[in-house]
Amino acid sequence: MSLVAFLIAALVLAVTPGPSITYVVARTVAGGRSEGLASCIGTGIGGLLHVLAAALGLSLLVAESALAFGLLKYLGAAYLVYLGVQLLLRRDAALVLQGVTVQGAARALREGILVEALNVKTALFFLAFLPQFVTPAMPLAPQLVLLGSVCVVLNTLADVAAVFAAQKLLSSGPARAARARLLKRASGMTIMGLGAFLALARREVSA
Repeated sequence: MSLVAFLIAALVLAVTPGPSITYVVARTVAGGRSEGLASCIGTGIGGLLHVLAAALGLSLLVAESALAFGLLKYLGAAYLVYLGVQLLLRRDAALVLQGVTVQGAARALREGILVEALNVKTALFFLAFLPQFVTPAMPLAPQLVLLGSVCVVLNTLADVAAVFAAQKLLSSGPARAARARLLKRASGMTIMGLGAFLALARREVSA
């Protein structure tokens, strides 16, 4: 069940429009497909840095206190509910592309790594999300790295798809706007439901 829940959540989060997709689309518009794809690789590498940091930090935490790690799981579930509510309440907005200029694929790659590596929200998300699906009785770090890498791969594939569909993503129209609103609502409800399910399931186990 945990694996199914993880895959559903990871897929929903990957296809939900966010800063990463906005960034790679902006790079595509400014410098073409090569810059867009380079930025996808960059954000993917930056995401993996967060995964490694989370695996190291959480492994040290559980080594110090299993109770603290259990508390982190509850806080992480609550954070997922918060993200879902925030997504539902977020106003629809067009992609912001001002100030983006052509810079070449190599620089787009480096910038993509920095943009994602310095994203505090990504770090918080991995710290909240990954612990929900690990088995404490098994070695923690390999589980966190595997689950986090799956998330990064799915996110990168979504970014690549956005690059190839940049013109469609940027086009305005009633049909596209309606699909975006539907995706946002479905994503928000799914994330909220996942957080609530994980918290309640964990309470049942501990009773």
